[in-house]
Amino acid sequence: MNAERVPLVEVTFRNMDPSPAVEDKVRAQIEKLGQFHDHIMACRVVVEAGHRHHHKGNLYHVRIDLTVPNGELVASREPSGHHAHEDVYVAVRDAFDAMRRQLQDRLRKQRGRVKHHETPPHGVVREIAPMSDYGLIETPDGREIRFTSKSVVDYDFARLEVGDRVWFTEVDSDDGPAASTVHVEGKHHIVG
Repeated sequence: MNAERVPLVEVTFRNMDPSPAVEDKVRAQIEKLGQFHDHIMACRVVVEAGHRHHHKGNLYHVRIDLTVPNGELVASREPSGHHAHEDVYVAVRDAFDAMRRQLQDRLRKQRGRVKHHETPPHGVVREIAPMSDYGLIETPDGREIRFTSKSVVDYDFARLEVGDRVWFTEVDSDDGPAASTVHVEGKHHIVG
């Protein structure tokens, strides 16, 4: 990261005691993001321990709000079903990996290397399979884009319905076209 541009960094812990070691890991990850974008203005990170309703340990949720010129990016890693997220460091790593991918996508778009239109791709939720943790978006040209609960931003995956209109960021995956982020149109900031 450019030494002259030190971003505002806020690390918040919820349902757990503050951890200097976890905060150091978060700050190191923010430094790594600076390799992909040297104009990070602010980074707010929330590390939250889930409630102990399983016989195993807590699952951790990490949310990153990153402010860059002309925009804000959000990466959120929900722990549901991911027992790897019983380790707070794995949850932090996964959330920052998702943020890194978003930053790289943004830079590719800004450099004109992405074939997407100016407006983000959009479509309609065609199928939801909550037990299998996936859904399908049908685009206006009839393509199918797969997504998971982790892709849905600022909305509860369990509340999605067939027919909901969405816009998304498309990426290639081993299983074909996928959405790295999915935004539900007209339904914001409803996280369960």
